[in-house]
Amino acid sequence: MKHDQRSDFFAYLSRMKYIYRWGLMRNTRSENIQEHSLQVAMLTHALCEIGNELFGENIDTGRAVIIALYHDASEIITGDLPTPVKYFRADIRDSYKALEAHAEEKLLNLLPENLQKRFAGVMLSKEIPEDLALRVKAADSLAAYLKCIEERAAGNNEFHRAELYLQEKLDKYQQSLPALRYFRETFVESFTLTLDDLSH
Repeated sequence: MKHDQRSDFFAYLSRMKYIYRWGLMRNTRSENIQEHSLQVAMLTHALCEIGNELFGENIDTGRAVIIALYHDASEIITGDLPTPVKYFRADIRDSYKALEAHAEEKLLNLLPENLQKRFAGVMLSKEIPEDLALRVKAADSLAAYLKCIEERAAGNNEFHRAELYLQEKLDKYQQSLPALRYFRETFVESFTLTLDDLSH
C-alpha cells in the first residue's frame, strides 16, 4: 500500500541512544536510555514469567515487555531529569508527570493516524493497566539498582546512596510482587562477580 505521508516516529526513537542517564553522577561507564530500555524489557519479561510460572499470576507478558521498551521514550522530548530534582517537591513531580504525558502524546502523534491506536496501549501512561505498569516500574528500579551494584563492584562509591534508596524502593515493590523477591534472591548476587568468577 503506497502513501505519501512521512513519519518521523522511529527516527525520533533512534535518538534515545544519545540521552544519557545518571547525569549528575560520575560513572565508570555511561548508560543511555536505549540500552537501559532493553534491560528493563528483559527484567520485565523475567518478572512476568516468574510470576506466571511460580506464583500463579496471569500477566500479559508480551504487552508488559513492549511497554518496557517504550517506557522512557518520552525522554527524547523531556530529557532525563535527575531523580533528586524530579521528586524535590510534589508540585515539581506533578508538573513533570504532566510534561511526560504531553511528550507521550506528541510522540504518538508522529505515527500515521491509522497506527496510533495500536501504539497508544503501550506508549501512553494513561492507557496502561496498573498491573503491567507496576511490573515495568519495578523492573525500572531493579535496572537502576543493578547499575549501582555494577558501579560499586568497579570501585565507584558515587552510587552508594542511590543503591540504598533503590534497595528500600525494591523492598516495597516486592511486598506485592513475589517474583521480584525471587529474582533478587536468585539472580542479583551474580552482578557483583567478575567475568572470571562467572566463568567458573
